[in-house]
Amino acid sequence: MAGAEAALQKKLKAELERYQGLQKELSKCVASRQKLEAQLTENTIVKEELDLLDDSNAVFKLMGPVLVKQDLTEAKSTVGKRLEYITGEIKRCESQMKELERRSDQEREALAKLQQDFQKAQLKAAART
Repeated sequence: MAGAEAALQKKLKAELERYQGLQKELSKCVASRQKLEAQLTENTIVKEELDLLDDSNAVFKLMGPVLVKQDLTEAKSTVGKRLEYITGEIKRCESQMKELERRSDQEREALAKLQQDFQKAQLKAAART
């Protein structure tokens, strides 16, 4: 019976490592989403500020250590595209999070079943001695 216990223990360890890997991936995804949310907020504020301006206002873009004059229409377009990109990345990240959560739930259930099987095997082994 010791061989069966060892096999179950090995399987349990592998399952636990997979589960921990999924949790680590999920936490990276959550951090990434938070960063994207901050960028979205920042760019939304920039868009609102640009919408208050007219063509008589000067708009500057920071390029390295230098401020370079930029066309208002071009600035609005750039910020709009950036907002679209960030929104798309947030959606992608959310779908990835849902998938990771689903897989994590499956791993947790498999892990619980393996733990129960392992405990039963230990009880049977203890009862025989």
